[in-house]
Amino acid sequence: MTREFNVIIERDEDDFFVASVPELQGCHTQAKSLDTLMERIKEAIELCLEMEEDAPQTQFVGVQRIAVAV
Repeated sequence: MTREFNVIIERDEDDFFVASVPELQGCHTQAKSLDTLMERIKEAIELCLEMEEDAPQTQFVGVQRIAVAV
């Protein structure tokens, strides 16, 4: 069986790419390049799925931006 996941990618202050998977709590990784990041997040997803076999499946709804005065 194949499942697809949404991956959120950001760049941190140290210029690392950081990936997280909203559907899998605690599933994240980082890397210096996008290619390496995608390899690592795939491995992280596989590990998270092994750990959360009995966890309920959630459905990703979306990402929105919001402005806040600071």
